[in-house]
Amino acid sequence: MTSSSAIAQIGVTGLAVMGSNIARNFARHGYTVALHNRSVAKTDALLDAHGDEGEFVRTETIEEFVGALEKPRRVLIMVKAGEATDAVIEELAAVMEPGDIIIDGGNALYTDTIRREAAMKARGLNFVGAGISGGEEGALNGPAIMPGGPTESYESLGPLLESISAKVDGVPCCTHIGPDGSGHFVKMVHNGIEYADMQLIGEAYHLLRDALGFDAARVAGVFTEWNSGDLESYLVEITAQVLQQVDATTGKPLVDVIVDAAEQKGTGRWTVKSALDLGVPVTGIAEAVFARALSGSRDQRKAAQGLASGTLAEKPTDAAQFTEDIRRALYASKIVAYAQGFDQIAAGSAEYDWNLRPGDLATIWRGGCIIRARFLNRIKDAYEENPELPSLILAPYFREAIEQAVDSWRRVVSTAVQLGIPVPAFASSLSYYDALRAERLPAALTQAQRDFFGAHTYERVDADGKYHTLWSGDRREISA
Repeated sequence: MTSSSAIAQIGVTGLAVMGSNIARNFARHGYTVALHNRSVAKTDALLDAHGDEGEFVRTETIEEFVGALEKPRRVLIMVKAGEATDAVIEELAAVMEPGDIIIDGGNALYTDTIRREAAMKARGLNFVGAGISGGEEGALNGPAIMPGGPTESYESLGPLLESISAKVDGVPCCTHIGPDGSGHFVKMVHNGIEYADMQLIGEAYHLLRDALGFDAARVAGVFTEWNSGDLESYLVEITAQVLQQVDATTGKPLVDVIVDAAEQKGTGRWTVKSALDLGVPVTGIAEAVFARALSGSRDQRKAAQGLASGTLAEKPTDAAQFTEDIRRALYASKIVAYAQGFDQIAAGSAEYDWNLRPGDLATIWRGGCIIRARFLNRIKDAYEENPELPSLILAPYFREAIEQAVDSWRRVVSTAVQLGIPVPAFASSLSYYDALRAERLPAALTQAQRDFFGAHTYERVDADGKYHTLWSGDRREISA
């Protein structure tokens, strides 16, 4: 239903699929929604198709749009990240009043959100960077929402967002994350974990296909079975569905006629770049990003066909045992990916003084979002038991899970290497785990080398302070 006189509780500008679906979600929950789009045709298309789902206010200009909103005005921007977002923010800010709230629901780079929040604050406006996960379906039926920004803005905005979010055990998958760019930072890391999760699933599929010779339908059956246990998750569920799909043209499994080049929109790269700046090793996420980049290097890969493989081992003869090994390796590697992601969140929180609460994030990621999974309940419990947990891997449940999986994990990685099957995320996750538990790493040699060529100094295991060896002199050690 449309109205020209109703006062709307929320406005949505940017009515592509995500914006349209979230506007419909608000309307379905009883809110009057003001609609705006640069092209009015999209507004009318939404109203023609779904105008009977709730109360909408059709607008054509920014002034009319803002004028249709109750105060404090709440406007959700759902447009392409970057310059387009900045342009819409400026248009809105020019006609809004102090205390009004601008919400960016796109995948914005968190440093842009920090900048925008400061600029809007100087003009008396509240700016909220809200990470929204769940894709088109989630936007319509209940996403996970990660809003940052001023605490006072959440008092007005929070009840609306919580009402449209997914719910798990009656708990909304939405909470106030923290100041300025924290919401988009957390969403960025969420997407990085998503990259790792998808790569690990892809490697499991690759092993089942090439090491055991399973066809797509049989692999689908394996993933369906896995989805009834500890690996239960949205991504494992849809993997089974994808592998069951048959191409109407060729009669082959659809996955076998799709070009094996994975694209990316940038949030995975942002996660890795941020982790480098923060000094956090997110090796599983990084390998997932690099694997997509390598898959897209199609000319280079074509030119490399026929390169020597060396002598390859025999394929596993016990299919049931190796399938179970893959399952355990997938679970252990998944734990590492989440542990690294939460380490990055902790480092970002410390760097920007956000005071983020890992347990809250595990809670809101349990439903609606792409990485929703059964074991997020375990992560929630782990941080509730010990909010200062040094690493997720050290929580009793996850420590025991990896201890039970580690022999399988090693067999999978070594078998993959012997068969010439690339498993960058499995292998790097295992190496990370081994490095984390190692009593002594070769970094002592690295530091000595740095001191040799650059006088960068080093510390000793048996004394306090910094030291330097006079490498180009008489090689005495001196206190630095």
